[in-house]
Amino acid sequence: MLNFFKKNKSYKLEATVSGNSINIEKVNDSMFSKKLMGDGIAIIPNNDIALAPCDGKITVLPESKHAFGMVTDEGVEILVHIGIDTVNLKGYGFRTAVSQGDVVKKGDPIIYFDREKIASQGVDTTTMMIVLNHTEFSKVNCITKNEVVAGQDTVIEIMK
Repeated sequence: MLNFFKKNKSYKLEATVSGNSINIEKVNDSMFSKKLMGDGIAIIPNNDIALAPCDGKITVLPESKHAFGMVTDEGVEILVHIGIDTVNLKGYGFRTAVSQGDVVKKGDPIIYFDREKIASQGVDTTTMMIVLNHTEFSKVNCITKNEVVAGQDTVIEIMK
């Protein structure tokens, strides 16, 4: 009976990069477009920096520097993956601003990347933001609204 009075909690994730947000199902990689890793959005970046979409702890930061994983205090597990097949670049065009295990605040720089260098290798720079543990929440609302600004525009809202 007391559950009636409990307010639903929501968590907001802001754009990790600035650019044009698109539905994840339009990404040219079936691992993401079929939501095999989780639900989320994609952004075609127009800048060269990936910011923390929320407060949390960096849990994954591969040597290839093309992605990062983080978890919020509330248990939301997030993957940010810069580009498609960028793991094959083995770090070329990427530089990290943090280390695995670091605690970060929303808007902190996480990875710097050079879109021109990456594109010169024939690689798509579309950046995915995925909620890995989306099934643990009652709703994951992915908001695509064309141009988004990193660290300012909410692109994913998660309901507990």
